[in-house]
Amino acid sequence: MLKEFKEFITGGNVIEFAVAVIMAGAIGAVVKGFVSNIIMPIVGVFTGGASLADKKYVLSEAVSDAAGKVTTPENAILYGAWIDTIINLIIVGLVMFLMIKAYNNMKKKEAEAAPAPPAGPSQEDLLAEIRDLLAKK
Repeated sequence: MLKEFKEFITGGNVIEFAVAVIMAGAIGAVVKGFVSNIIMPIVGVFTGGASLADKKYVLSEAVSDAAGKVTTPENAILYGAWIDTIINLIIVGLVMFLMIKAYNNMKKKEAEAAPAPPAGPSQEDLLAEIRDLLAKK
């Protein structure tokens, strides 16, 4: 299954890609909610109780004036939000893979169910029969 998933992700089939884009847009909000509200809190338990989406590496702190108004905003790398997005992508890709796999299996069953045309004699057989009939005369 992992091999098929890799082939699906790296494959160049335009129809499969188009279906994946349309379906990802349709279920994107559901998957994002699942990742943000179910998966990430579980991951947060293993990262010290904080939400992984809030993890960041601060490059420069925010600068405030005497009144407390921020004059220069904080500059940070939001790696937790990026990890959240990667997990979201993997789940969407897996769902699309499973849907396309089910669709392809259904297509294969329909193709197998179609009856094959009756097999008659080949051209070579007919020519050999004509040759034999001519040889008898």
